[in-house]
Amino acid sequence: MNTILLIAQSVIAILLIIFILIQQRGTALGSAFGGEGGGFYSTRRGIQKKIFWATITCGALFIGLALLNLII
Repeated sequence: MNTILLIAQSVIAILLIIFILIQQRGTALGSAFGGEGGGFYSTRRGIQKKIFWATITCGALFIGLALLNLII
């Protein structure tokens, strides 16, 4: 049982890293130094919204599996 939890947690961790890395960013570092778009705000739509919710889901699953691994 412990091996299955470790494998599942590893897979979720890899998915979480991938989802975080493929999320689009705003204006990058340019706005930090007075570049254009300092107050830019956009709503997530389409695939961005799905990636956002997949990231949240993977994060919750990762925490849940970590706690379950501590209990068992």
